[in-house]
Amino acid sequence: MTVLLIIVGVVAGGALGMWLTTTVLRNKLLAKSQQVLKDAEEKGEVIKKDKILQAKEQYLQLKGEHDKRVSEQNQKIREQENKLKQREQNINQQVSELQKKNNELKGVSENLNNQIEALKKRQAEVEKVYKESVTKLEHIAGMSAEEAKQHLVDAMTEEARAEASTTIMDIVEEAKITAAEQAKKIVIQSIQRTATETAVENTVSVFNLENEEVKGRIIGREGRNIRTMESLTGVEIIIDDSPDAIIISGFDPVRREIARLSLHKLVTDGRIHPARIEEVVAKTRRQIEQEINEVGKRTCIDLGILNMNHELMRMVGRMKYRSSYGQNLLQHSREVANLAATMASELGLNPKLAKRAGLLHDIGKVPETDPELPHAIFGMRLAEKYKEHPDICNAIGSHHDEVEMTNLISPIIQVADAISGARPGARREVVEAYINRLKKLEDMAMTYPGVVKTYAIQAGRELRVIVGAEKVSDVEANKLSYDLSRQIQSEMTYPGQIKVTVIRETRAINYAK
Repeated sequence: MTVLLIIVGVVAGGALGMWLTTTVLRNKLLAKSQQVLKDAEEKGEVIKKDKILQAKEQYLQLKGEHDKRVSEQNQKIREQENKLKQREQNINQQVSELQKKNNELKGVSENLNNQIEALKKRQAEVEKVYKESVTKLEHIAGMSAEEAKQHLVDAMTEEARAEASTTIMDIVEEAKITAAEQAKKIVIQSIQRTATETAVENTVSVFNLENEEVKGRIIGREGRNIRTMESLTGVEIIIDDSPDAIIISGFDPVRREIARLSLHKLVTDGRIHPARIEEVVAKTRRQIEQEINEVGKRTCIDLGILNMNHELMRMVGRMKYRSSYGQNLLQHSREVANLAATMASELGLNPKLAKRAGLLHDIGKVPETDPELPHAIFGMRLAEKYKEHPDICNAIGSHHDEVEMTNLISPIIQVADAISGARPGARREVVEAYINRLKKLEDMAMTYPGVVKTYAIQAGRELRVIVGAEKVSDVEANKLSYDLSRQIQSEMTYPGQIKVTVIRETRAINYAK
């Protein structure tokens, strides 16, 4: 019996010990898990605070950059307002001078009236003496005054008719010249009063002169110098009463820059004639091409983009002279590249790949020839041609949803493009529509056989078409002008009328050795 009690006690003690051990272990594990959970919550709070702090710093940085851009834009606006105020002061001064001259003319008019009164009195005396002389002459000649007068009138009629015909022709020619000059002045004054900053930056360049005498040399004998310059550069050169300034008008910024630099070289050199103008324009065009290459290289270096194809780099340089809805394309592409790189970094993606895609996303807008494809598709094909990364090619082609997005870089480029283009005042669609209309005019003329060059000038109201003399005859040139005007009338919408001028020039050149 005692043994049984011992056995029962041992079993009960073991069970009790096991229960106590299990309870202690459970309590320890529970306390440890609570401590781990508490530590995890504290660590999570620390991480959350760090992320919030980083987000605030990023927000403040972006806000600072935005405020800086806004300040720069306000500074430009203030400078433009100061220029307008200065122009208004000049106009007020000119008005005051005109009023002063008007007062002087009134004084001169009064003097003339007094002289006219004196002349009338003198005329009355002369008529009295004349009548007495006529009476004596009739008595001597035996012919009445009426008969002598009729004889004299008959003799002078033919001479008067010849002189009158010549005078009428001179008056008509002078009226045409004066009307054209007055029309230009009215149009220029209207543009100066109503033009916005965007229109000036996108279609007009101003070439400053040291003195007014240079204008005559630039025009040349019978206007041959200015005609040569306009035909070679494809811009319109406006020479009016603006003091010490010439206005270069054209929708293509590259053409305007070539014309401006060529004028600067010609004026500095002093030799201005058609042959010299051709030489300088050709040299300047080569210089601009070299500058385009330098701009492309410098842009890639500034953005840290390496190993880009030379042709793509040259297209990046051409962006400097291209605008999209009034926004400079190179500045827009640089802005998109920086925005895309920042967003890619925040998302843990490759920022260099995003920056490269952002710079090249509008490369399809600056080809040598105008393609039929949308610029996004054309840019994607260019990138594929020059062996760019497939993600970059897809980002270029899909930033306007022409193709499907296949990677995370593509939506970043689309968002960055929308951010850059949607800024207040960044783009103006009216200027873009105007430029597209002029380009369509030039491209339409280039479809005809024998056409060498086309220039849309006079704000799209005149289209000059230069044809090859060996390919197009005079009769064909007239027919080309008529056919082109009919096609423009049927296919395009435009205000007013468009003058189509076809130029056929033959040159015979030989060298004496």
